[in-house]
Amino acid sequence: MLLAFLLSLSDDAGPRGPSPAERLLGPAKTGDEAAREELIRAYTPLVLRVGSQVSGRYLTVGRDEEVSVGLMALNEAIDRFDPEKGSAFIPFAELVIKRRLVDYYRRQKARAEVPFSDFTTEDDEGNPLQGLEMRESIAAHQRQQEAEERRYEIARYAQRLAEFGIRFSELVTVCPKHADARARAIDAARIVAGDPLLAQHLVARRELPLRQLEERVGVSRKTLERQRKYIIAVALLLLEDFVHLRHYIAV
Repeated sequence: MLLAFLLSLSDDAGPRGPSPAERLLGPAKTGDEAAREELIRAYTPLVLRVGSQVSGRYLTVGRDEEVSVGLMALNEAIDRFDPEKGSAFIPFAELVIKRRLVDYYRRQKARAEVPFSDFTTEDDEGNPLQGLEMRESIAAHQRQQEAEERRYEIARYAQRLAEFGIRFSELVTVCPKHADARARAIDAARIVAGDPLLAQHLVARRELPLRQLEERVGVSRKTLERQRKYIIAVALLLLEDFVHLRHYIAV
Protein backbone atom coordinates (compact mmCIF):
# COMPACT_ATOMS: atom_id res chain seq x y z
CA MET A 1 0.00 0.00 0.00
CA LEU A 2 2.79 2.41 0.87
CA LEU A 3 4.61 1.76 -2.43
CA ALA A 4 1.41 2.37 -4.40
CA PHE A 5 1.04 5.69 -2.60
CA LEU A 6 4.64 6.62 -3.33
CA LEU A 7 4.21 5.98 -7.04
CA SER A 8 1.02 8.06 -7.15
CA LEU A 9 2.66 11.25 -5.88
CA SER A 10 2.66 14.19 -8.30
CA ASP A 11 5.59 16.35 -9.35
CA ASP A 12 4.31 19.47 -7.61
CA ALA A 13 4.02 17.81 -4.20
CA GLY A 14 6.13 19.69 -1.69
CA PRO A 15 6.35 20.99 1.86
CA ARG A 16 3.07 22.55 2.97
CA GLY A 17 4.27 24.34 6.07
CA PRO A 18 7.25 25.17 8.28
CA SER A 19 9.42 22.30 9.49
CA PRO A 20 7.45 19.23 8.37
CA ALA A 21 10.12 17.01 9.90
CA GLU A 22 9.74 18.59 13.34
CA ARG A 23 5.97 18.35 13.14
CA LEU A 24 5.58 14.87 11.65
CA LEU A 25 8.63 12.74 12.41
CA GLY A 26 7.54 11.77 15.91
CA PRO A 27 4.07 10.58 14.94
CA ALA A 28 5.38 8.88 11.78
CA LYS A 29 7.98 6.90 13.73
CA THR A 30 5.36 5.73 16.22
CA GLY A 31 2.98 4.32 13.63
CA ASP A 32 0.90 7.23 12.38
CA GLU A 33 0.60 6.34 8.69
CA ALA A 34 -1.13 9.61 7.81
CA ALA A 35 1.79 11.54 9.28
CA ARG A 36 4.26 9.33 7.41
CA GLU A 37 2.48 9.85 4.10
CA GLU A 38 2.33 13.61 4.65
CA LEU A 39 6.04 13.65 5.51
CA ILE A 40 6.93 11.67 2.39
CA ARG A 41 4.79 14.01 0.29
CA ALA A 42 6.50 17.05 1.84
CA TYR A 43 9.99 15.79 1.02
CA THR A 44 9.32 14.34 -2.43
CA PRO A 45 11.05 17.42 -3.96
CA LEU A 46 14.14 16.45 -1.97
CA VAL A 47 14.01 12.97 -3.54
CA LEU A 48 13.67 14.47 -7.01
CA ARG A 49 16.56 16.90 -6.45
CA VAL A 50 18.92 14.29 -5.03
CA GLY A 51 17.88 11.72 -7.64
CA SER A 52 18.53 14.20 -10.45
CA GLN A 53 21.96 14.99 -9.01
CA VAL A 54 22.92 11.32 -8.82
CA SER A 55 21.44 10.32 -12.19
CA GLY A 56 22.52 13.44 -14.05
CA ARG A 57 19.06 13.93 -15.61
CA TYR A 58 15.61 15.26 -14.77
CA LEU A 59 13.44 12.68 -13.00
CA THR A 60 9.66 12.36 -13.01
CA VAL A 61 7.44 10.62 -10.45
CA GLY A 62 5.70 7.60 -11.96
CA ARG A 63 8.11 7.37 -14.90
CA ASP A 64 11.61 6.88 -13.48
CA GLU A 65 12.47 3.90 -11.29
CA GLU A 66 15.05 6.05 -9.48
CA VAL A 67 12.21 8.06 -7.95
CA SER A 68 10.69 4.91 -6.46
CA VAL A 69 14.09 3.93 -5.08
CA GLY A 70 14.55 7.40 -3.63
CA LEU A 71 11.10 7.47 -2.05
CA MET A 72 11.66 4.11 -0.41
CA ALA A 73 15.01 5.43 0.85
CA LEU A 74 13.19 8.45 2.29
CA ASN A 75 10.82 6.07 4.06
CA GLU A 76 13.86 4.21 5.41
CA ALA A 77 15.39 7.50 6.60
CA ILE A 78 12.24 8.25 8.60
CA ASP A 79 12.66 4.97 10.49
CA ARG A 80 16.41 5.33 11.01
CA PHE A 81 16.67 9.00 11.92
CA ASP A 82 17.65 9.69 15.53
CA PRO A 83 17.32 13.36 16.54
CA GLU A 84 19.27 12.70 19.75
CA LYS A 85 22.46 12.37 17.69
CA GLY A 86 22.33 16.11 17.03
CA SER A 87 21.85 15.96 13.28
CA ALA A 88 19.12 17.39 11.07
CA PHE A 89 16.69 15.21 9.16
CA ILE A 90 17.15 16.65 5.65
CA PRO A 91 20.93 16.05 5.32
CA PHE A 92 20.49 12.60 6.88
CA ALA A 93 17.73 11.71 4.41
CA GLU A 94 19.80 13.09 1.54
CA LEU A 95 22.68 10.79 2.44
CA VAL A 96 20.42 7.71 2.70
CA ILE A 97 18.80 8.50 -0.66
CA LYS A 98 22.16 8.89 -2.39
CA ARG A 99 23.50 5.64 -1.00
CA ARG A 100 20.40 3.68 -1.98
CA LEU A 101 20.55 5.09 -5.50
CA VAL A 102 24.23 4.14 -5.78
CA ASP A 103 23.29 0.62 -4.63
CA TYR A 104 20.51 0.56 -7.24
CA TYR A 105 22.87 1.56 -10.07
CA ARG A 106 25.43 -0.99 -8.90
CA ARG A 107 22.83 -3.77 -9.00
CA GLN A 108 21.60 -2.64 -12.40
CA LYS A 109 25.11 -2.70 -13.78
CA ALA A 110 25.80 -6.16 -12.33
CA ARG A 111 22.62 -7.56 -13.90
CA ALA A 112 23.03 -5.87 -17.26
CA GLU A 113 23.73 -8.13 -20.19
CA VAL A 114 24.93 -6.83 -23.52
CA PRO A 115 22.58 -8.08 -26.29
CA PHE A 116 24.34 -10.22 -28.84
CA SER A 117 22.83 -8.02 -31.57
CA ASP A 118 24.91 -5.09 -30.29
CA PHE A 119 28.09 -6.71 -31.54
CA THR A 120 29.37 -6.75 -35.10
CA THR A 121 28.92 -10.38 -36.18
CA GLU A 122 29.80 -10.04 -39.87
CA ASP A 123 32.64 -8.45 -41.80
CA ASP A 124 32.16 -5.95 -44.64
CA GLU A 125 31.46 -8.76 -47.11
CA GLY A 126 28.81 -10.43 -44.94
CA ASN A 127 31.04 -13.26 -43.72
CA PRO A 128 30.57 -14.22 -40.04
CA LEU A 129 33.33 -13.17 -37.68
CA GLN A 130 35.20 -15.99 -35.99
CA GLY A 131 37.46 -16.41 -32.98
CA LEU A 132 39.78 -13.45 -32.52
CA GLU A 133 37.66 -11.15 -34.67
CA MET A 134 34.59 -11.76 -32.50
CA ARG A 135 36.60 -11.16 -29.31
CA GLU A 136 37.93 -7.91 -30.78
CA SER A 137 34.38 -6.82 -31.61
CA ILE A 138 33.23 -7.52 -28.06
CA ALA A 139 36.28 -5.71 -26.63
CA ALA A 140 35.60 -2.68 -28.84
CA HIS A 141 32.00 -2.58 -27.63
CA GLN A 142 33.13 -2.76 -24.01
CA ARG A 143 35.64 0.06 -24.54
CA GLN A 144 32.94 2.21 -26.08
CA GLN A 145 30.58 1.47 -23.18
CA GLU A 146 33.25 2.32 -20.60
CA ALA A 147 34.08 5.57 -22.40
CA GLU A 148 30.41 6.59 -22.29
CA GLU A 149 30.24 5.73 -18.57
CA ARG A 150 33.36 7.83 -17.90
CA ARG A 151 31.89 10.82 -19.75
CA TYR A 152 28.70 10.48 -17.72
CA GLU A 153 30.67 10.26 -14.46
CA ILE A 154 32.80 13.30 -15.33
CA ALA A 155 29.71 15.41 -15.98
CA ARG A 156 28.04 14.25 -12.76
CA TYR A 157 31.23 14.71 -10.74
CA ALA A 158 31.82 18.21 -12.13
CA GLN A 159 28.27 19.12 -11.12
CA ARG A 160 28.82 17.86 -7.56
CA LEU A 161 32.15 19.68 -7.25
CA ALA A 162 30.53 22.92 -8.38
CA GLU A 163 28.09 22.64 -5.48
CA PHE A 164 31.12 22.84 -3.18
CA GLY A 165 32.68 25.75 -5.05
CA ILE A 166 35.28 23.56 -6.78
CA ARG A 167 35.93 23.47 -10.52
CA PHE A 168 36.79 20.15 -12.10
CA SER A 169 39.75 21.81 -13.82
CA GLU A 170 41.17 22.72 -10.41
CA LEU A 171 41.84 19.12 -9.40
CA VAL A 172 45.27 19.07 -10.99
CA THR A 173 46.40 22.23 -9.20
CA VAL A 174 44.90 21.42 -5.79
CA CYS A 175 46.35 17.90 -5.69
CA PRO A 176 49.30 17.79 -3.22
CA LYS A 177 52.54 17.50 -5.15
CA HIS A 178 54.40 15.27 -2.66
CA ALA A 179 53.33 11.64 -2.39
CA ASP A 180 53.28 11.59 1.42
CA ALA A 181 51.14 14.75 1.59
CA ARG A 182 48.80 13.32 -1.03
CA ALA A 183 48.52 10.05 0.93
CA ARG A 184 47.63 11.93 4.13
CA ALA A 185 44.99 13.96 2.30
CA ILE A 186 43.47 10.77 0.87
CA ASP A 187 43.47 9.23 4.35
CA ALA A 188 41.62 12.29 5.64
CA ALA A 189 39.06 11.92 2.84
CA ARG A 190 38.59 8.23 3.71
CA ILE A 191 37.94 9.16 7.34
CA VAL A 192 35.28 11.69 6.29
CA ALA A 193 33.61 9.25 3.90
CA GLY A 194 33.73 6.39 6.39
CA ASP A 195 32.19 8.27 9.34
CA PRO A 196 28.43 8.93 8.93
CA LEU A 197 28.53 12.03 11.13
CA LEU A 198 31.50 13.58 9.32
CA ALA A 199 30.02 12.66 5.95
CA GLN A 200 26.72 14.23 6.92
CA HIS A 201 28.54 17.41 8.03
CA LEU A 202 30.27 17.58 4.65
CA VAL A 203 27.13 16.98 2.59
CA ALA A 204 24.81 19.20 4.64
CA ARG A 205 27.11 22.19 5.17
CA ARG A 206 29.23 21.89 2.03
CA GLU A 207 32.36 22.18 4.15
CA LEU A 208 34.96 19.96 5.82
CA PRO A 209 34.46 19.19 9.52
CA LEU A 210 37.93 20.62 10.22
CA ARG A 211 37.87 20.46 14.01
CA GLN A 212 36.79 16.81 14.17
CA LEU A 213 39.10 15.87 11.33
CA GLU A 214 42.13 17.50 12.93
CA GLU A 215 41.62 15.32 16.02
CA ARG A 216 41.47 12.16 13.89
CA VAL A 217 44.32 12.57 11.40
CA GLY A 218 47.11 14.19 13.39
CA VAL A 219 47.56 16.88 10.74
CA SER A 220 47.47 20.58 11.51
CA ARG A 221 44.34 22.55 10.75
CA LYS A 222 46.39 24.83 8.53
CA THR A 223 47.41 21.85 6.38
CA LEU A 224 43.83 20.58 6.22
CA GLU A 225 42.62 24.00 5.12
CA ARG A 226 45.30 24.13 2.44
CA GLN A 227 44.25 20.70 1.15
CA ARG A 228 40.53 21.35 1.66
CA LYS A 229 39.45 21.19 -1.98
CA TYR A 230 41.40 18.02 -2.69
CA ILE A 231 40.07 16.28 0.44
CA ILE A 232 36.50 17.22 -0.44
CA ALA A 233 36.97 16.04 -4.04
CA VAL A 234 38.26 12.64 -2.92
CA ALA A 235 35.61 12.28 -0.21
CA LEU A 236 32.89 12.85 -2.82
CA LEU A 237 34.41 10.15 -5.01
CA LEU A 238 34.22 7.72 -2.11
CA LEU A 239 30.76 8.72 -0.92
CA GLU A 240 29.07 8.65 -4.31
CA ASP A 241 30.92 5.75 -5.89
CA PHE A 242 32.46 7.33 -9.01
CA VAL A 243 34.13 4.05 -9.89
CA HIS A 244 35.77 5.10 -13.16
CA LEU A 245 37.18 8.36 -11.83
CA ARG A 246 38.81 6.91 -8.72
CA HIS A 247 41.70 5.63 -10.81
CA TYR A 248 42.58 9.13 -11.97
CA ILE A 249 42.46 10.61 -8.46
CA ALA A 250 44.57 7.73 -7.11
CA VAL A 251 41.92 6.45 -4.68
